[in-house]
Amino acid sequence: MFEALTHYMTEYLPILRWQDIIDILAVAFIIYRVILLIRGTRAMQTMAGLAIVVVIYFVAGKFQLQTLHWLLGAVLGSIFILIIILFQDDIRRALIQMGQSPFLKTKVKAFNALEEIAKTAAYLSEEKTGALIVIEKDVGLSEYISSGIKLDAETSRYLLSTIFYKGTILHDGAVIIQNGRIAAAACVLPLTTNPDISRRLGTRHRAAIGITEQTDAVSVIVSEETGAISVAIGGKITRDIDPGTLRRILHNTFMVENEPDAWWKRFQKR
Repeated sequence: MFEALTHYMTEYLPILRWQDIIDILAVAFIIYRVILLIRGTRAMQTMAGLAIVVVIYFVAGKFQLQTLHWLLGAVLGSIFILIIILFQDDIRRALIQMGQSPFLKTKVKAFNALEEIAKTAAYLSEEKTGALIVIEKDVGLSEYISSGIKLDAETSRYLLSTIFYKGTILHDGAVIIQNGRIAAAACVLPLTTNPDISRRLGTRHRAAIGITEQTDAVSVIVSEETGAISVAIGGKITRDIDPGTLRRILHNTFMVENEPDAWWKRFQKR
């Protein structure tokens, strides 16, 4: 066996170039990122279904099931077009993430803005007043801002509470926070198309999830029926959280980033 291993190493290893190593690592990294992207989503189930179709195709060829083999071959012949159709939302989200810089993330500039949003959610929760606040990150929300009433005002719990008060004209729709300021109110957002979302969730929650599926924004929702606070990130919603948990999520999402001086601040704390 040692001789066989020696023969293999002398026969094939000299053929392996440094470009091949980079090529293998690049492909492995892409596959790893794709798995992370689709893990826990409908895309994972769809991929499993496609894998089963491929297995049936080869089994049909092995046992000479000519009609089934031909039919599946016709389907798999357009596999790339099929993948684009089935995973168009996931592909768009992946391209958006690829275009984002991992080091120069856009942060909400004012620490006060996050505090005001958390305090607004706490107050509206007690009053059982429905609200939907969307906070912009790296992907611009100008398209959705233009669908509402532009304000460009300082983020304040008093102004936000007034906007969502049931007697005001602007209480329907979403408020969009851009660069720490209230950019617009009564904005129209896309609804989620995910069939796995609970039917008990209303239009406000579905819009909150929908905008986070198409962008990297963060949505804060207050239920009008129960007063429960929820937050949606990356197409996933976390429901029934307390104001303290909301505050931590917002600060972890927007404030704990790769700041240039973060390393020496951590060193000083130690």
